[in-house]
Amino acid sequence: MTGALPDRLVIVNDVSIAHGGATALALLEARLMRERGVAVTYATGDDAINPEFETRGIETVGLGRAPLLQAGPAAMLSGVYNPDTVRMLEAWISRHDTSGTIYHVHGWSQILSPSLFTALGRVRERTVITAHDFFLVCPNGGFADYRAGTVCSRVPLGVACVTRDCDKRHYVHKVWRTVRQAVQAHTLRFDPAFPRVLMIHPAMREPLERGGIPAACLQTVPNPVTPWSDTRIAAEHNNEFVFVGRLDPEKGPDLAAAAARRAGVRLVIIGDGPMMPALRAAHPDVTFCGRLAPEEVARRVRSARALLMPSRYPEPYGLVAAEAMWSGLPVIASQSALLATDIVGYGAGMVCDPADEAAFAEAIARIAGDDDATQKMSIAGHTATRHLGLSPDAWAERLLAVFADCGQTNSGCVRAFRSA
Repeated sequence: MTGALPDRLVIVNDVSIAHGGATALALLEARLMRERGVAVTYATGDDAINPEFETRGIETVGLGRAPLLQAGPAAMLSGVYNPDTVRMLEAWISRHDTSGTIYHVHGWSQILSPSLFTALGRVRERTVITAHDFFLVCPNGGFADYRAGTVCSRVPLGVACVTRDCDKRHYVHKVWRTVRQAVQAHTLRFDPAFPRVLMIHPAMREPLERGGIPAACLQTVPNPVTPWSDTRIAAEHNNEFVFVGRLDPEKGPDLAAAAARRAGVRLVIIGDGPMMPALRAAHPDVTFCGRLAPEEVARRVRSARALLMPSRYPEPYGLVAAEAMWSGLPVIASQSALLATDIVGYGAGMVCDPADEAAFAEAIARIAGDDDATQKMSIAGHTATRHLGLSPDAWAERLLAVFADCGQTNSGCVRAFRSA
């Protein structure tokens, strides 16, 4: 590879339209790299239809498949190993690969399957994988025992893991996930320093190493963060609490609603998901905004006093927490969130066990009733937590540095990365 830019960047991701954080970041990366003059190919499992691709000159290659939950039972086999993924990627690599081409993998669990690592095996020195979650090592992707409602500390694919009924659906589904994980362990082979795995928070290191990823493959590249407000929101003058996120059990919107009611404060929920009907019925006192565009979220949270992030299971990053802190909103987060230590350590909020309704409500009540403490948390979040994330431009430059080093590695200069 010559210079700081790759010959071409191939972004590999299940889908082309963002309904979650990983895809949003994959699309942001494509845009930022095109702005820097990098040729980009977006390799995806769906039909690759996104107006942004043509507008920005992004080449696409796609399978034209639907995600597993939409494709029906027949897709369960291809979800373990999709031979069409191998054919698609191997054909592209055979026709277009150069020594300066970089492959960046974001998501594969819904369509592409672990088979993609078979195709990428021949370019593993130039492959980078962002660990948005724990699907690289954990069958259910979250190091979560959904049946017990606890964080999982087992060794992935060990006897205790395989025999544990921890899946959110049923044990048969856990068996299927375990088979898929075993296939992935076979297709995704780690040499001493590659493929590179980018952690979005340094606390991901222990569980990823526990799952078998060599330490030298791991490097921390925090998520890009765009705050809701460039100026500090004067949270101490506001009285609404806000939840922003997907409305499903692992995110804990029901815990937020119950604790807010117990604390006697107003709660605004921004987001949508399967829990919406039940939440509306159980909590008529809550204001439900549904899913909002980013600029609408930014306007709505200006009247907030604090953000509630009561995830039931480890949150690898928690982008909304960073967006809130950088905007001056204190955060009350789950103690299992990887950002929890940072939130408390920099005085930007509080942490608790959100399943303990009394403790959660007490934390809410403290912020609701103490303007001075709220102001201090607001200022701390706005000024002292900037190192926990990157601006979009800084994120793009950090990625380019990783890609450049992959090119040097491919030329014979092998480096072992360790997280900061």
